[in-house]
Amino acid sequence: MAASLQPNVRLFRLHQFRSNSVRKNTPKFATICCSATTPGKRYTITLLPGDGIGPEVISVTKKVLNLTGSLEGIEFGFKEMPMGGAALDLTGVPLPEETLSTAKQSDAVLLGAIGGYKWDKNEKHLKPETGLLQLREGLKVFANLRPASVLPQLVDASTLKKEVAEGVDLMVVRELTGGIYFGKPRGFGTNENGEEIGFNTEVYAAYEIDRIARVAFETARKRRGKLCSVDKANVLEASMFWRRRVMAIASEYPDVELTHMYVDNAAMQLVRNPKQFDTIVTNNIFGDILSDEASMITGSIGMLPSASLGAAGPGLFEPIHGSAPDIAGQDKANPLATILSAAMLLKYGLGEEKAALRIETAVLDTLSKGFRTGDIYSEQNKLVGCKEMGEEVLKSIETKIPTTLPVYSHEDFEIAGLLWSVRTRSLIIFPGLLRFRKVPCLLFPSA
Repeated sequence: MAASLQPNVRLFRLHQFRSNSVRKNTPKFATICCSATTPGKRYTITLLPGDGIGPEVISVTKKVLNLTGSLEGIEFGFKEMPMGGAALDLTGVPLPEETLSTAKQSDAVLLGAIGGYKWDKNEKHLKPETGLLQLREGLKVFANLRPASVLPQLVDASTLKKEVAEGVDLMVVRELTGGIYFGKPRGFGTNENGEEIGFNTEVYAAYEIDRIARVAFETARKRRGKLCSVDKANVLEASMFWRRRVMAIASEYPDVELTHMYVDNAAMQLVRNPKQFDTIVTNNIFGDILSDEASMITGSIGMLPSASLGAAGPGLFEPIHGSAPDIAGQDKANPLATILSAAMLLKYGLGEEKAALRIETAVLDTLSKGFRTGDIYSEQNKLVGCKEMGEEVLKSIETKIPTTLPVYSHEDFEIAGLLWSVRTRSLIIFPGLLRFRKVPCLLFPSA
């Protein structure tokens, strides 16, 4: 663990502070420079390559982190541990105790992908996916942030019409450690007619809804001030309770516009008019489904990162794509979602904003040069494999980093967000990826 670290950066600490006073005092124009990162920092990162394409994308991303760290005065100590199907083959369980213990003791956890055809017929407790649920529960990471933004370079890769997809920039805030995935009772049995049944329970306690709602309201506050809570309150009691609690928390955020939408309508609206959404908050299972649907608006699920955060301890960062066993080992995987997950790790997990910006800028630069893996390829671009895409990102990391950030108007501050650096005690603003600039930046007090 890094002994010199400031207290862990956590998004949901933001409810302690008000941003309105900062906005009122924001100058009309300002030029703000990133200061140099303090040299000699060291972080321990647990790497969980997992299965399928997981080892390939983690290998590329490890190089990206090492190079970024060397340029920013940061040293990473990596501990690679088995998980998922790989752990099953090695130890007989999907999440060995040693893996979870190592993860808990690290500064952040980076996961590749888990699962595959080989283990599909295993009993539930011996499935790779069970290991992932155990990891989330063990790390107590209840808030899952999944951005879905259509980059200008990839707007033609979307399956939607250009006028529908262009400009889409939304964030799904998914509750991650409750709901039907963890609820009890669950299992198998027989009904009154003697027929075999399987059953699960969708259940939420008030504190579980309240804490994810606050994360979502704070996220929306740093974006465009619009929050849509997705539920099924016309049918499910758990959703009725969800809506009631979200509405109660809304009284703390009068500056955020709250709307509600049934999940079936939300699924339809995501493909009909996705630009109507800014921030979406929803339960575990709905968030799982809707964020995957949103990913396809961007052109490929291989482009989207995620961050899972808790009240304390290390965060879990992972691409939202699966293990893709059909292309595993063929150098066809898109590593960009994992690379961008590493950027979220730096930004949200470690508070290393400048290092995160370096990676985000490099990804955008690589796409601007026309390099594409198969999932986002079109004829006018250059088709590359996983390794070559990683090499191109590495080249851009060395050359594409702004030392002075551009001038912003008040409106630009509202879009990009403000960040008070605990390390430098200075105000920093950074755009990151062009369409990621509306992803919430963190606001901290001076003490």
